[in-house]
Amino acid sequence: MDMNDILNQWDKLQADKVKKQKESGKNTVSHKKANAPTPEEKAAAAEKDFEAKIKNENSKQINPMEMWLRRYGTIDKDKLAEEAEEINREQDRSYLISMKPEARIDLHGLHLEEAEARLNDFITMCVQRGLKKVLIIHGKGNHTTGTDPVLGPMVRRFIERDKRCGMSGHPKTRQEGGNGATWVILR
Repeated sequence: MDMNDILNQWDKLQADKVKKQKESGKNTVSHKKANAPTPEEKAAAAEKDFEAKIKNENSKQINPMEMWLRRYGTIDKDKLAEEAEEINREQDRSYLISMKPEARIDLHGLHLEEAEARLNDFITMCVQRGLKKVLIIHGKGNHTTGTDPVLGPMVRRFIERDKRCGMSGHPKTRQEGGNGATWVILR
């Protein structure tokens, strides 16, 4: 079989195909717009477009510093240092001694049992609030008739027994209470 025979066979097949279409009554006229892509062409174009987008995304180079920051984030070292310094300062003894009391209670005029109950409630509340230094005003006992002062020694015993109470002392100036008041550092 030579090339002429192949071409003749092809022409015959094409002619038979057109003849069958005419006999079956199918309209061979296309109703699509001129140059409009077929569904197959649309699918191929979409796939090609998608592949082009992927290739474009993969070809983008990201700044290595930007990639590192995205992966590991940033740490504010100044803020961490300030927080550590604040913790150290709060624990520093001289800072706590010089700091002003954050809360105070006045036990003047109370009986021993009532004063001790109020003092216990006061210390509990201050520990829950996270306070560091409190002032207990108990007076000097000048108005006690016939006996030694009662509230000052009771406050001292309370501080020695209670594990929530740490270092204590009396204010230096008379305006702050002098020997009639006791400051306590809470743990």
